[in-house]
Amino acid sequence: MTTKLRTLASLALVVFANGCLSWHQGPMTGEPKGAEFVTVAPDGLAVRVRVEDAGPREAPVVVLLHGFASALETWATVAPRLVGTYRVIRMDLKGFGWTDRPAGDYSPQAQARLVLAVLDARGVGNFAVVGHSWGSSVALATALAAPHRVNKIALYDAWVFDDQLPAFFRWAQVDGVGEALFGLFYKERADERLVRAFFDPALINQAFVEEVERALQRPGTVAAALATARGQHFAELETKWPRVAQPTLLLWGAQDAVSWLEFGERLASMLPNARLQVFQRCGHFPMLEASEASFAALSAFLRQAAP
Repeated sequence: MTTKLRTLASLALVVFANGCLSWHQGPMTGEPKGAEFVTVAPDGLAVRVRVEDAGPREAPVVVLLHGFASALETWATVAPRLVGTYRVIRMDLKGFGWTDRPAGDYSPQAQARLVLAVLDARGVGNFAVVGHSWGSSVALATALAAPHRVNKIALYDAWVFDDQLPAFFRWAQVDGVGEALFGLFYKERADERLVRAFFDPALINQAFVEEVERALQRPGTVAAALATARGQHFAELETKWPRVAQPTLLLWGAQDAVSWLEFGERLASMLPNARLQVFQRCGHFPMLEASEASFAALSAFLRQAAP
């Protein structure tokens, strides 16, 4: 082990001593008034999941899955516009938003089991699934786990390849080193990370930054983020992506500095029934920076009859 890694491992002891990597289950201070929760146990451990279920119960179901370090609010510009036509279900995935942060498996496959358990609890059969960034890996894992239930897939700036993992995530795989890195640095400089995700930095105001910083302070957040980083075994998973045969729309920001356009092109060539649509002057969040164009593309895709 190098001197740098030994130093980080030593710092992990400080992190543990301060309780930075503790887990959390149950209600949290500041939960939104009127928020709805469902408790499921896909892996034998009860998880309290925040869910928003809106639209006609008899309508086709669209499930919206957010990305890493995010929450169901990611879809604030999308969900309300779909509700008139679809039953729209969005949720905070395990470890994020207001959902529990228990110890355990945070891989895309485990999150997919959670998604399916929530949908079972809501009485949902078939559905279309929409994912953003890391949530796209959960969407694809869901399609692999229940191909007979998933009828369409839409992915925004997907994060699904081993090549996409930053050095920070790779170093975090080492016991002790990951605890030190995430415990000491995960909550730092949220403003700088947000700037990288947008083509137009003017969209990032102080209120936005403060909302993200408040979310980072919720109990169990750092431990869950580290577990999620360690669960991204994309070298293995990406060999399975070609099995996903459902009609798939890939929506991508041309100037995405987080998930580069080349990854969208690779995924489009890998999935047997995929189409890539690119939005100019747009970063990692087309639903925000290209809201009208990306929603029009998503809406048209969802309306199309299955081949």
